Amino acid sequence: MVFIAPARGADTVSGVLSSQASIRGDAPFLVFEREPGVVETTSWAEQDARARQTAAALADLGISADTRFGVHLGNSPDFYDIWFAAAYLGAVMVPTNPLSTAAELRYLLGHSGCRTVLTQTDLVPTVQAAGAEQVIDVGGDWTSGAHHHAGPPDATPGDVLGVLYTSGTTSRPKGVQITHAAYLAVGDAVADHVRLRPDDRFLIVLPLFHGNAQYYCSMSALVTGASIALTPRFSAGRWSEQAAALGATIASLFAAPIRMILAKSGNSGGNSPGLPPDPPLGPSLRATLFAQNVSPDQAAEFERRFRTPLVQLYGMTETVIPPTMNPLYETRNPLSIGRPLPGARLRIVDSDGADVAPGTPGELLVGGEPGRTLMSGYLDDPDATAAALVDGWLHTGDVVRADADGFLFFVDRSKDMIKRSGENVACGEIERVVDRIEGVLESAAVGIPDAMLDEAIHVYVVPRPQAHVDPADVIAQCRGELAKFKVPDAVHIVSQLPRTSVGKIQKHLLRRPATPAPMAQAEHDRGLDTDTSAPESNRAQNKRERP
Repeated sequence: MVFIAPARGADTVSGVLSSQASIRGDAPFLVFEREPGVVETTSWAEQDARARQTAAALADLGISADTRFGVHLGNSPDFYDIWFAAAYLGAVMVPTNPLSTAAELRYLLGHSGCRTVLTQTDLVPTVQAAGAEQVIDVGGDWTSGAHHHAGPPDATPGDVLGVLYTSGTTSRPKGVQITHAAYLAVGDAVADHVRLRPDDRFLIVLPLFHGNAQYYCSMSALVTGASIALTPRFSAGRWSEQAAALGATIASLFAAPIRMILAKSGNSGGNSPGLPPDPPLGPSLRATLFAQNVSPDQAAEFERRFRTPLVQLYGMTETVIPPTMNPLYETRNPLSIGRPLPGARLRIVDSDGADVAPGTPGELLVGGEPGRTLMSGYLDDPDATAAALVDGWLHTGDVVRADADGFLFFVDRSKDMIKRSGENVACGEIERVVDRIEGVLESAAVGIPDAMLDEAIHVYVVPRPQAHVDPADVIAQCRGELAKFKVPDAVHIVSQLPRTSVGKIQKHLLRRPATPAPMAQAEHDRGLDTDTSAPESNRAQNKRERP
């Protein structure tokens, strides 16, 4: 007799939620710390019911299959209600960074065609200023009067469920389209790698609008029936306390928050006398995933202090599934982005597209099926999609190398991006704001290696002849137009920018000047607010966004 493995019982996100609700019932799906000491628990059955009720409310607002709508929220149970409601309706959620300015949000809403935006009370003015036609404040009981929803359309695995905007290499973000199938595929891949079980609980302190929290944490919990411990924001000082209090068994971070946690607790891979150490978590937190490198000393200190193995991975919003992860139960290398996951197809190529030998840096290509294991493409951008997806290979734009043991190491980004505290910032976004300032001839934004932030944002400004430009005014202008994590950490006034013979700015010379040159400089608050929203991967993760 020939046995054929059955397909998954449900191949859409709403189908999996419905199935898990019928199986798990009163078992917890979400444990949310609304504030210290105030914890709310939602069961699987309750979550399914909330999603269906929210779907009815969205339908009353005119949202139906294939409708794109905005979700401008911080971390809260409302995000899951709306996300899963979109899955039930066959609609498309477009989550945006709650730290975005009105100007930034205006572009995202216009590009995605979102008429309706769901947001929270304190963000309503920003959304209104961004020009949204219909602004819904979810702070109250906004779904209570919704009509009964007869049932969702027959969504297919290939239908788009989310559009996640990621900073591109130009001045405008690109909308990455993620299908039901891709969401479930990344959940399966991560859950398999970390041996996730129904009795596990994934701690999410990273922002839910980002791929990291959606892909690696939420989806792996959904497909396995595990639960989620959610906090409103990242708090370096309370991270270990929250993990223990909420019963987390697995967590996900970026490198910058790891360094912040160590620094807040009095240790950052070195000696910081005078600060009390955090109590260890004990054996409950059996793994902590992270993206972007920490030093071996920092990794060792974190694992010793919190008794949890650090497992580095690599991923982009566009890859959906992380193509590489460090082993959980074998030798790990904190400097490596890991080994290829089972079934992953990877190539490292030179500028001519030829495969390179181990040890030789080259661009990483990730093979897969768009709409199944990779993004479907960029929203309304066929040229960018064609450039990124070539013959089933995603061109990441990231330079890596492989060693003889199959571990991959991140070398550099081939594109003009800055990664600051987990957020990817397109240099062009900053330069466009600075170049409009009166008296500025031109500018160049670069990332400077920083022990805490991964990269600090430095802007080099050339004034017009006879003009005076105050670095403090540059920072003030950026504060007014850009999200906090995009505001330069330092502004340097220089007489000229280094260029090639054909006039291209040599940014590598600005990132690593041979000798310090005299220059005017202003610095702003470095943004190390360790008790506010955590950084976005997602190129959350050494990635194009970079979860």
